[in-house]
Amino acid sequence: MFHMPDLAERVRKEELEFVAIGESDHPLGSLPVSLQRLGQLDGLAALRFTIEAIRKTTEMMCRDLPAAVEKSGVHALLVDQTEPAGGTVADHLKLPFVTVCNALTLSDDPDVPPPFTAWNYRPGIWSRLRNRIGYAAGRRMTAPVWNVVQRYRKNWRLPPLKRQEDSFSRLAQISQQPEAFDFPRRNLPRCFHYVGPIRRPSAHPVAFPWDKLDGRPVIYASLGTLQNQKETLFRTFAQACEGLGVQLVITHGGGLTASVVGSFPGDPVVVSYAPQLEVLGKASLTLTHAGLNTVLDSLTHGVPLVAVPITYEQPAIASRIRWAGVGEVIPLKTLSSSLLRSTIRRVLAESGYSDRAKAVRQSILDGGGTAKAATVIEGCL
Repeated sequence: MFHMPDLAERVRKEELEFVAIGESDHPLGSLPVSLQRLGQLDGLAALRFTIEAIRKTTEMMCRDLPAAVEKSGVHALLVDQTEPAGGTVADHLKLPFVTVCNALTLSDDPDVPPPFTAWNYRPGIWSRLRNRIGYAAGRRMTAPVWNVVQRYRKNWRLPPLKRQEDSFSRLAQISQQPEAFDFPRRNLPRCFHYVGPIRRPSAHPVAFPWDKLDGRPVIYASLGTLQNQKETLFRTFAQACEGLGVQLVITHGGGLTASVVGSFPGDPVVVSYAPQLEVLGKASLTLTHAGLNTVLDSLTHGVPLVAVPITYEQPAIASRIRWAGVGEVIPLKTLSSSLLRSTIRRVLAESGYSDRAKAVRQSILDGGGTAKAATVIEGCL
């Protein structure tokens, strides 16, 4: 894996070789500072901050990655879809590459709302026009990133990228989404594969107070790794679950202090980190910001969700939760403990949510996951 120095320890714990690049402008310690700042932002401010961070990473990749790849002797690249520099570096080095969609699929499709909107899927001419305008706005917003890529392509005498899709692999594109958790698409290339979540059992078990689970239905609450400082939101989760006859498990990723945790109403089990898949195996419902990892992990166990999206692609993921019928969505600006409580009651009481979540679970199983992804990669290389 090639990336900035702050990722070295985590990557090596996964028993992968790591090559640090970008030491000049991404020195050790810079990523935690950036993530902390990001966790304090919402909405458009967070999106702009993220785009600027991606622009800097793109510059780093184009500048430092070619020499590092050549020195390492690798013969092919796996490129995250959100790293447009990866495919350009592969083109420059004349190496084959495969695109991996860790986030929502980014391919422009007039039938499908852009992945940074909360728009619902609606077939029809007016929705297609709306979507086209949205994609155009997205291209304008991310222009600083693409300008970097186009500059390096010109310097390397490569043809310019005419569309975002031109940065994706023509050999294989692998998506962590199951097909049942995406809007209907008609414009995907033949090399596109819905394989579902790409996971393996953790090599580093996470301690958890299992003895505190007392037999009540478990509700699992997580805001992922970037939004885990939202004390007010976690407190609303606790208030909504108080007196419902359920047991709330909150994992906050180190974003809350012990004094804050101790002030939460009710009797939630609160931990910094939890073995997410194992806890979800005992859960009846997930409270989430609609981060894709938590959503897919929940659906892998057939667990329905109540989502409160905050920023980035979370509103788009939440709209897929609603469209697939696997849960309910509450906009952050309308959230209250009473509204959340009534929504939790409805999702727990109506079996349709659980039934549809189990149907998506089957789609995940049918996708093949990590083994299917590896087979596709090996086959095309």
